[in-house]
Amino acid sequence: MNRPPELLTSPSNPLIKSLKSLERKKERTETGLFLAEGARIVGQGLACGWTPETVVIAADVSERPQIAALAWAAEKAGARVVLAPERLMTKITQKDNAQSVVAAFRQRHLALADLPPAGKTVPLYVALYEVRDPGNLGTILRTADCAGASGVILVGTCCDPYSFEAVRASMGSLFDMPVASASFAAFNTWRQAKGLTLTAASVNAALRHDAAPFARPSVILMGNEQAGLPAEAEAACDHLALIPMRGGADSLNLAQATGIMIYEAWRQRGYA
Repeated sequence: MNRPPELLTSPSNPLIKSLKSLERKKERTETGLFLAEGARIVGQGLACGWTPETVVIAADVSERPQIAALAWAAEKAGARVVLAPERLMTKITQKDNAQSVVAAFRQRHLALADLPPAGKTVPLYVALYEVRDPGNLGTILRTADCAGASGVILVGTCCDPYSFEAVRASMGSLFDMPVASASFAAFNTWRQAKGLTLTAASVNAALRHDAAPFARPSVILMGNEQAGLPAEAEAACDHLALIPMRGGADSLNLAQATGIMIYEAWRQRGYA
């Protein structure tokens, strides 16, 4: 770093208060910022070109080579880099075992037209209809990233992908996975124009999920945790697919079901 970093010592410091306030959606919306925790995840955000506003580093680890390199990269990217004792790191993140690095990044809001092209790979998108659980959303982002999906589309009124819970559950995949938002009508028009086959997981299906044709350019559509998909959304699909179940449980968790669908699509493509 070009200058010694500033050391925060008081929980009443305005910066500490403003970072802590990002737990509320109202503050995230007004500021356009969100929090990411952990040296690896913050470093991933920097490496992926996301814009850091502030990086807070636990004072007792600031001299470690990896942390010092991260602080230098953050400052180079335009971030305000500060140090804080562990008790203030806990204040920011609301966790007793706070991470040694916390950063406020600027959000990205993509329209469907902003989704990057799939390149040489066969496109595979994951669309989530009114997903409400941020833990599910973050886990799905992580799974889609692991399987090399082209992007995730939030359809209708969904939970905030920049909430503490979603960002934590994504384990950094939020920085790698393009996420767009759209109404169902706009989404369906877009996917038809792109020639994407739409396959939804549904209890109303007769086709088993591993028989659905995922080798072609596709979108996997998953419904709301409680209500599933409305009839009009299912009617717009090219295929409905049923994930087999047996035993006492009558449903799978949304993130689990989405993972099964994503990995089946990837399997059909030879895990390319």
